Amino acid sequence: MSSKKFLLVAALIVLIQTVGLAQNDFGSDWKDSSKIPTRALPQYNEFINNQYPFPTRPRDQWEIGIGFGSAVLSNDWANNKGFGATITARKAVSHTFSLRPTVAYYSNSGGGININTGLRNDYKNNSLHFGMDILTSLNTLSFYRGNPKVNVYAVTGFEYYSPKITQSIANGPFVDIANPNNGITNYLGLNLGLGVAFKVTDGVNIALEMKHTLTNNDKLETYTTPYSNANDSWWYTGIKLNFNVGNKSRRVQPLWWINPANYVYNEINKPAHMKLPKVVLPDGDKDGVADQFDLEPNTATGAPVDSHGVSKDTDGDGVPDFKDKELLTPQKCFPVNADGIGTCPEPACCKEIRDMVSNMKVAPVVECTIGGLPSIQFKGSAKLSKDNEAILAVAAAKINANPACKVKVIGYGASSKSAQQLSWERVNAVMKYLVEKQGISESRLLFNYGQDGDINTVDLMGTTEDGPNTVPAPHPNLKSKN
Repeated sequence: MSSKKFLLVAALIVLIQTVGLAQNDFGSDWKDSSKIPTRALPQYNEFINNQYPFPTRPRDQWEIGIGFGSAVLSNDWANNKGFGATITARKAVSHTFSLRPTVAYYSNSGGGININTGLRNDYKNNSLHFGMDILTSLNTLSFYRGNPKVNVYAVTGFEYYSPKITQSIANGPFVDIANPNNGITNYLGLNLGLGVAFKVTDGVNIALEMKHTLTNNDKLETYTTPYSNANDSWWYTGIKLNFNVGNKSRRVQPLWWINPANYVYNEINKPAHMKLPKVVLPDGDKDGVADQFDLEPNTATGAPVDSHGVSKDTDGDGVPDFKDKELLTPQKCFPVNADGIGTCPEPACCKEIRDMVSNMKVAPVVECTIGGLPSIQFKGSAKLSKDNEAILAVAAAKINANPACKVKVIGYGASSKSAQQLSWERVNAVMKYLVEKQGISESRLLFNYGQDGDINTVDLMGTTEDGPNTVPAPHPNLKSKN
C-alpha cells in the first residue's frame, strides 16, 4: 500500500514539472532597496555601483498553512482510515531550502484478534504532533523558464508526538492504557515525505502532501505480534491551503516561488545593469568609416573621405584631393594630368603674385627680455631725491643695453583729481630725468599715470607695446608746489 502511494505521488510530480507555467520577474526590482535587509545594504550598494557581481537577497514573506486529510496508523492490526489536521508556518532559508514548524493532530482506530488470548481487541489513538521539517524545493531553479507556478518539494524532519491510547477487550468499554510505549522513554519520530503546491495567486496556494512518520514504538495500537518486529508508523495524506504573510511593500514572495536565475537571464536578454564596452566597428583603413559601410576600404592613410569612405575629389577631375595639386581646377581646363593640374595656361597675374609672395620677408618678432627695472618712491612732492636719481641712472644703463625694449613709466593715484595730477607730475619728472640726464630717447618711454595703486610709487616696466610719450596735465589748476 505504501509503495503504491509513493508511486502515485512521484508520477504526479513528473507530470506537474512537464506542464508548469512560468513568469519572468526577479521577485522585485533589483534597484529597489526597500526590500533589502539593513545588514545587507553594504552588499546592495556595492552591487548597484558595479563593485560586486551578486545581487542582494531580498526579504521574503512567511507562509502560513492549514490542512486536513487522512491519517493512517500502520500497525500489527487492521486499522481504519483516520483523520488528520495540520497547522504550519514555513520560512525560506534559501531558494531551495526552507524550515517549517508543524502542529498536527491525528485520530486513528482499529483492532483485531489477539493471538495470545484469542480475544477481540480494539483501540483508539488520538495523537498530537510537534514537528520541525526541512523542505527541499525540487524545481525552483530552472535554466529554461522563469518563476514556477508549481512548487514540488521533499520533506525531511523530526517530531515529538504525544499519543492518548484507549483499548477495548472483547467488545468491552474503552479504557486508558497507562503505559502504551512498552518501555520506550521518548516519543520521537522521523518524517519523510513529498508534496506539491499549486499557486492560485501571488499570496495563496493549494498543496497536496504525503508524509510518513517513522517511530521506535510498536505498541501504538496496544499490541505487538510475535510474527513481526516492525515498529508502528503514521501515513498522512492531506490537502493544505497556504497564505503568504508579510508586508508586500517590504517583502517579496517566499523564495521557493522565485527562480534565482531570473536576474541573470533577464540581464543577458536586456542589459540594464551591466557595464558594456562601447561598440567599436572595424575600420581597416582608419578613415573613420566602418568597413561594413566603406565603399573604398583601402583609402590611403590620411586622405579626406566622404560619408561613404570614398576619397574626396572636390573639383571632380578624377584625382583625389590628397593627390591633387590644384584642388579647384575649372572644367574648361579638363582633362588634368596625374597631379590634378588642368591644361589651361596660368594667368600672368598669378605668376607675379607667386613671385611677390616668395620674395616677401617676414619681419622678425621683437621680444623684450629686460627685467628687474626699479620702482621710484616719492615723499610728498614730485621732486626726485638724490637716491632716486642714482636708482634711475642704474635703470638707464639697463634700458640702453636693451634697445629692442620700450619702457612704461607708470604712476598711481586714481582716488582723486589732486592725486591724479600729482601722479602725472611724478611720471613726468622721471621721464624728464631719463631723457635729459641719461640720454634715453623719448620715443622709447610710454607715459602712463593715474592707475590704481600706491600714489607714492612710480614703476618702470619693459614692453614692446606702443603708447604716448607725452600726456597733457589732467588738472593743471591743482599743480603741486615743489
